[in-house]
Amino acid sequence: MTNALSKLLETNDWLMADGATGTNLFNMGLMSGDAPEMWNIDETAKIIALYKGAADAGSDIFLTNSFGGNASRLKLHGAEGRVRELNKAAAELGREVADASGRTIVVAGSVGPTGEIMAPMGTLTHAIAVEMFHEQAEGLKAGGADVLWAETISAPEEYAAAAEAFALAGMPWCGTMSFDTAGRTMMGLTSADMVKKVGKLAHQPLAFGANCGVGASDLLRTVLGFAAAGPTLPIIAKGNAGIPKYHDGHIHYDGTPELMADYACLARDCGATIIGGCCGTTPEHLRAMRAALETRPKGDLPTLEQITAALGGFSSESDGTDGAGPEASPRRGRRRKS
Repeated sequence: MTNALSKLLETNDWLMADGATGTNLFNMGLMSGDAPEMWNIDETAKIIALYKGAADAGSDIFLTNSFGGNASRLKLHGAEGRVRELNKAAAELGREVADASGRTIVVAGSVGPTGEIMAPMGTLTHAIAVEMFHEQAEGLKAGGADVLWAETISAPEEYAAAAEAFALAGMPWCGTMSFDTAGRTMMGLTSADMVKKVGKLAHQPLAFGANCGVGASDLLRTVLGFAAAGPTLPIIAKGNAGIPKYHDGHIHYDGTPELMADYACLARDCGATIIGGCCGTTPEHLRAMRAALETRPKGDLPTLEQITAALGGFSSESDGTDGAGPEASPRRGRRRKS
């Protein structure tokens, strides 16, 4: 399947994705509890500024403002009937920015989790999940997204439902899961488990990986886990800009641009091909990441000790790939001052 992302992957050793959506929109005035997707209609200038911030900082890929654009999430705001409208608008604004950039920038239609628990533990059936993801996918496709991008998924069943929905829409895709529970997803999946699950999907992604989670160190340990499992697809690393801390009524991430520059190069050395940031990552961080990736030579595969020395300690002793359970105790790694 020929598309903009496939072409870039064929001709580049690495690609830079974007940073945070929520963090940057909160900095523009979005209030807690509001639906960011409404801004695709009501605050178009701010969404264009969000996309342009990533593009101007050197991102080869940016995700649309549609993370919570499925019917389940939008129902919380009485907007479940606006799925197509809001997703189409998110992609159209992205297309406008990408096309005006003067270079190839991939518009990736962000698709987040439904927020519901899959059966049998919950009430979300496979068929309903596929239907919701398909509806969102069609809106993003209509708006001109180059690829679809599932992110922050915890359950492999939901990941598989998204893959099936994207096949129905006839769209190429990428997909990341969030490993935020002692190196596992909330549903207990390890990095090695994910490689096996992805390999069995009928509609294969162009790339797969991890986003969000706890901190940059933990995410890179997950990337090492992917690489050790011998995947055939490119790996995505989208780590948070440090650790969240509550200060003066707001959540702040303590990762400096310098730390994220180190993270970006370490991610490349760990085996990631698509490298970006998640929560807390601003255009300032992205500029530092781009400059580092362009000027620092590729290094050897880093050790866990080298990762913690540069980025801080892990949140848990094990990532689960060694057979240890999620109750493993935290490692007391050294954290660089930021």
